[in-house]
Amino acid sequence: MRIIFMGTPAFAVPSLRRLVKDGHEVVLVVSQPDKPVGRKQILTPTAVKAEALTHNLEIFQPPILKTDEVYEKLASYKPDLMVVAAYGRILSERLLRLPVYGCINVHASLLPKYRGAAPIQWSVINGDAETGVATMQMSVGLDTGDILQVIKRSIPENMTSGELYELLAEDGAEVLSSTIRALEAGELTATPQPEEGVTYAPMLDKALSPLDWSKSAAVLHNQVRGLNPWPVATCQWNGGRLKVWRSSVGEKTDAAAGALVSLQPLQIACGDGYTLVLEQVQAENSKSMPAADFVRGHALPIGTIIA
Repeated sequence: MRIIFMGTPAFAVPSLRRLVKDGHEVVLVVSQPDKPVGRKQILTPTAVKAEALTHNLEIFQPPILKTDEVYEKLASYKPDLMVVAAYGRILSERLLRLPVYGCINVHASLLPKYRGAAPIQWSVINGDAETGVATMQMSVGLDTGDILQVIKRSIPENMTSGELYELLAEDGAEVLSSTIRALEAGELTATPQPEEGVTYAPMLDKALSPLDWSKSAAVLHNQVRGLNPWPVATCQWNGGRLKVWRSSVGEKTDAAAGALVSLQPLQIACGDGYTLVLEQVQAENSKSMPAADFVRGHALPIGTIIA
């Protein structure tokens, strides 16, 4: 098949790689423009662009999609299919109608749950036991298209969103490959999404980072792992901000919410009478380290209230 692939971050890379491996003719790769990264603001290609370069694929990085010039350029490739995986832009109706077989999206949730930008992270933040990846026939709504195929995956209680992201990226490549095989064989069926069970997964921001010790230990643990690797959960420690990279639910306690219960292991009381064990932390202007190493040089008295 002649395929235009649209994607930007690392999640989309396995899908692009699989299309090439399966022998499809990827006539164009569309990705968002390169962006400055890091303290030195070095202009850096997107993960999809970097992958496309390794296969000598043509790359197109328009700043916006809704122009006649972009439409005409994509139309000139006469695609049979467009595949979209975490591209990060909404496609117009005329773009969706451009390919012979329309546009297929690879979305990392069990739709209609978690439509939107950050389905993987919210599935972890909300403590879900299961998620998955769906291929969808794209429509003009936000992730409202008919479901084509699905792969499900359980979420272990200590898995971070970053770890889940990597697994679902590979699952996405697998379900995409299966979907296109079924399409070519004339065996693909589409199922409308149910109207009940619709939820949304908005983009993350740093306002989600602070830990509220009045909440349960399980809720805070899910927050820690759901915000890893970005924007990372935080608390205050001796007047400074402490990033919390990894945690676990600890033991029962009678201490007030937010009270420092122990240093080895580092435990803080939560609102439900259990502790949150801080396992991997990072002080400002420092590196991430095991909490046991951190407290050796930053001990506070037991009973101190942590904000």
